[in-house]
Amino acid sequence: MTALPILYSFRRCPYAMRARMAVAVSGVQVELREVVLRDKPPEMLEASPKGTVPVLVLRDGRVLEQSLDIMRWALAQSDPKGWLAHDDQDLVLANDGPFKQALDRYKYPHRYDLADGSAHRDAALLYLGDLNDRLAAAPYLGGAQPAFTDIAIFPFVRQFAATDALWFGALPLPALQNWLSALVGSDLFAAIMTRYPQWKAGDTPVHFP
Repeated sequence: MTALPILYSFRRCPYAMRARMAVAVSGVQVELREVVLRDKPPEMLEASPKGTVPVLVLRDGRVLEQSLDIMRWALAQSDPKGWLAHDDQDLVLANDGPFKQALDRYKYPHRYDLADGSAHRDAALLYLGDLNDRLAAAPYLGGAQPAFTDIAIFPFVRQFAATDALWFGALPLPALQNWLSALVGSDLFAAIMTRYPQWKAGDTPVHFP
C-alpha cells in the first residue's frame, strides 16, 4: 500500500496530458512521477511492462495503463465540473484511431517511409471539419463548458495544429480554432504543463494537483 496513487507521466505526451487534466479537475491527489522516455524507471516497467505513459498505480496495487481509463477513474472519484455527462465514445474512438494514425503520418512521415505527410494531413482534416461543424453550435463539445470529450481530444488537435501553425491558422475552421485557443489558454492547461524534473527512486514525492 502507498500513501497516494502513483501517476507516471511525461509532460509532452498527449495521452498523459489528458490524464493529468482529468486528475487535476477531479482534485483527487496522486503522486506524480515525471518520466524520461529514453530512460524509463524500472518501477514503472515493473508495474506496466508495455513501457508507455501514462500509468496509474492505485493504492491497492491495481494498474491502469490506458489514459481514458485513468480519466474515468479520476472522475468517478470526483467530477465537480460534470465532465462525465459528455463522454462521446464514438468521437473519442475516431480521435484515437483514424485521426491519430493520420496525425502521426503527417507529423512524422519519415517514420513511415513517406515522402511527405500531405495525404494524411488531408485525411485528418475530415475529422477536424466534423469537429468544427459540431463546435459551431456551442463553444465546447460538452456545451457551454469543456467536458470529457473535449479534454480527451484536445491534446491531439493541439499537436496537429502545432505541426504547421501558420497553415492551420489559415484554415476555414473558426469554431475549432477558437475551441483550441480557449483550451490552450486555460488555467487548467497551464496547471498541468508545469515542468518537473525526472523522477528517481528516493526523490521527495510530488503531489498532484
